[in-house]
Amino acid sequence: MNRILLWAATVSFAAAIASPSDAQQDVFIYPQKGQSQEQQSKDRNECHTWAVQQAGFDPNAPVAASQASLQGAAGGEVIRGGARGAALGAIGGAIAGDAGKGAAIGAAVGGGGGVIRRGQAERQAAEEQAQQTALSEEQRANYQRAVSACLEARGYTVK
Repeated sequence: MNRILLWAATVSFAAAIASPSDAQQDVFIYPQKGQSQEQQSKDRNECHTWAVQQAGFDPNAPVAASQASLQGAAGGEVIRGGARGAALGAIGGAIAGDAGKGAAIGAAVGGGGGVIRRGQAERQAAEEQAQQTALSEEQRANYQRAVSACLEARGYTVK
């Protein structure tokens, strides 16, 4: 799980410092009408802006770091479950005459329930991440098609 967070942070940082020309690194353009380097840069930036509007996706936008907050929330489930179990166990143990023993048993049972809830939260997070990745790949492809169409319309060969 920590490797996923490290990867997400690395991607976020790299995307945050990227420029529109960096986002188009995998797009090779050749000026068919003798456009100057200055004109090429202007066209790439304008096509980037237009493609972002068309695709609803900006490859330079930082990646959401919701994974870190979800992991923190899931980790708290064990502690909260243990605390709830200890409180209920202490009450039950007090009735039976040994509150300490009841609290210990309740904490163990509650903590186990927290582990189960944490596992469910992690599975749900992984599923949501997979869905987000698929959506991002589709949006990235739409962005690339839009950039290509824009640049071709301005007199470039795009590969």
